[in-house]
Amino acid sequence: MVRSPCPISEQDYTYKVPAAPQAAEKTTPLGMHNFGIALNGVPFDPGAAEFFQGVRGSKWQYEPLSGALQMGIDASHAHVQPTGAYHYHGLPTGLLDAVKLDPTRHSPQIGWAADGFPMYAVYGYTDAEDDGSPIKPLKSSYRLKQGDRPGGDEPSGKYDGAFIADYEHAPGSGDLDECNGRRCVTPDFPEGTYAYFLTEDWPVIPRNYRGTPSPDFTRRGPRPR
Repeated sequence: MVRSPCPISEQDYTYKVPAAPQAAEKTTPLGMHNFGIALNGVPFDPGAAEFFQGVRGSKWQYEPLSGALQMGIDASHAHVQPTGAYHYHGLPTGLLDAVKLDPTRHSPQIGWAADGFPMYAVYGYTDAEDDGSPIKPLKSSYRLKQGDRPGGDEPSGKYDGAFIADYEHAPGSGDLDECNGRRCVTPDFPEGTYAYFLTEDWPVIPRNYRGTPSPDFTRRGPRPR
């Protein structure tokens, strides 16, 4: 079992999201936001404030799930920030066990994104608009870039997933859009909604918003990891 380098402590969160979310004209990059909040109260926070050669704000931001950095990620793909806040960087295994995620059934809702749209995990209908269609694991539309990184003042070596910038969006290559979501019916929204899906492949937790994120989800306090 991996132990976090920071002790966990009780947190007091207040998050407000739109009751009737709307898709925005343009997508919004995740930036310094928690992507959303799980139904158990744990934030989804896929990014890390760790950059190549410590240059904050550069495009070479490390991907926490790559293993390139030792971050004390536990069995639920989560760890503790210096503030004592526990947060998810990937698939929340313990939560998925608790909600009885089943590969033969559509995922139950597992959380709310900062823009008010619901979040699900892995399994959805083959036909996004037909709740009678077979269940399958939904795939993202991201892939590793081909070739090598630039080198010089930037990282060298092959694009292997150590950095977020190692990936590119390939429209139509998977089931989901650049926000790792789609317009679909779900058991909770039989008339249809835009919904995000955590996936087994990268980015796992979405890195873009389809709607407008609530400012309540902006990360504050000591530098997160």
